[in-house]
Order: sequence, then C-alpha cells, then structure tokens
Amino acid sequence: MRITNAAKIATGQRILEAAGRLFQIAGWESTTTREIASAAGVAAGTLFNYFPSKEAIAAALIGGALEQAEQEFAARQREETSLEEDLFTFIWTGLKRLREYRNFLAPVVETIFSPLAQFSPERPGDAMRVRHLEILEQLVMEHGGNGPLQAVTLQLYWTLYLGVLAYWAADQSPKQEDTLALLDQSLQLFTASLQRGGNHDQRKPE
Repeated sequence: MRITNAAKIATGQRILEAAGRLFQIAGWESTTTREIASAAGVAAGTLFNYFPSKEAIAAALIGGALEQAEQEFAARQREETSLEEDLFTFIWTGLKRLREYRNFLAPVVETIFSPLAQFSPERPGDAMRVRHLEILEQLVMEHGGNGPLQAVTLQLYWTLYLGVLAYWAADQSPKQEDTLALLDQSLQLFTASLQRGGNHDQRKPE
C-alpha cells in the first residue's frame, strides 16, 4: 500500500514528539532509537527511514524550534536598534523557543554541534549552524559591517554562542539572569572584535 505524503509527515511528527517526551523523562544518553520507535508506534527499521540516527532526531527537534524563533525575530520591528541589541534579541528568542528541551539540551548540543568541526551535510546540526551564521552576517551587514565575515570572526561568534547555549541549559538562577549577563558580556566581546577587525562600522547604512 502506498503511503501518502500526509501520512509520512504525520509519522515523522509522531517520532519527534515521542523522542521529545523520552529525552525529557529518561535523558538524552539513556534513550534509544528502539524506545523512540516503540513510543511512536512504528517499527525500529521504519524510524530509520525518517531519521538516520538519534542525533538527527534531536537536530530536527532543535531545528524546528529555532526556525520558529527565526520567524518570530524577523517579524519584530527593529528600528534604531544596535547590532548588539539585535543579536541579543535573536539569540534570546531562540533560547525561549528551546525552553521545553532545556533539561536535555546540554548533552545534545555537545553531540550535534562543534565549534571546530568542518561543515559536512551528513553531520546533524550543521545545517542549523550554517543558517545561524548566515543570519549573523545579514545582521552585521544591516548595521554597516563589511562582509563576508572572516572565518576567525565566525569561529569566535560560534564558540561564544555555544558557550551561552550550554550555560543556559544548566542555569538555575531566577529567570536565567546569569545567562542574560553572560550573553550580554559575550556580545560585547564579539562586537568589540568586529570593530578591531574592521568588519563593523558603528554607523548604520544610509
């Protein structure tokens, strides 16, 4: 029997929802693809027709949340804001969208993201990294920066971003105030590096 596209989408969504529940209950390391398949009501072999690995499932969950955050950020009115303010809002919007995954996010980030890895289309998380850095470059250009950004500049930003992401996942301060402070300091460091490196002009484009 031929499976319709709608049925495929529904099955993929069911797998993601089951995985999200199990990751929250049992943790990232303890959850297996067999358990995810069982919870989703599909055969283990069927699951791999949709996602090649547990890492790919986690990347799809995180990627979906970050896509929603990107849309939310793009819909905001951003008149008379600085680059630092826009980056702060962009990152914090993403963190808010990831909140439901917060208790298992740290080990997932460590697994699917790397500050030093070369891009590979087969590596879960790389598409998100590329998209995030594209938005970074767009924002820098909107604020009068010179593009494209140097590789070392992108590396600095991505390393700072992953540090904020991992810290936020374990932050127990009220309303994650410590993360807010870390994010603020990290962006100050990053924007200062742009000015030193000649990638950024404080003036907005006319």
